[in-house]
Amino acid sequence: MTTPYHWQYLPLMLDILVAFGMGAFMVIASWFIGRKRFSKTKQETYECGMEPQGDARGRFSVRFYLVAMLFILFDVEVVFMMPWAVIYKKLPALTGSQFFGFWEMIVYLGFGGGGLFYIIRKGVLDWSKDRADL
Repeated sequence: MTTPYHWQYLPLMLDILVAFGMGAFMVIASWFIGRKRFSKTKQETYECGMEPQGDARGRFSVRFYLVAMLFILFDVEVVFMMPWAVIYKKLPALTGSQFFGFWEMIVYLGFGGGGLFYIIRKGVLDWSKDRADL
């Protein structure tokens, strides 16, 4: 007698159910067991041992966001290079040409290098002066 197809997912469903159940149990148990003594000192904002000063909604320079986006961009570029490096020796058999994979990566790095050259020429990474024309 064969088992129905959807029964193969039973271990996965049980795993998900146990994970959610354990998480809910820990949250509910900590709510019941934990002490609830509120004081003015406990309700104060704590930031790395420093006294909070000013408004938390201060404005940041756009350079912070540009650097974050550039980090993500070049980080993703490195992530795409890793699989290529792993199968580099097998590429001639896959592509039919001995140097196709090599030149393909050179073009890919050329685009990344062109982007890096552009942001350096634009002055995005130059923090010595604050410019509003970015």
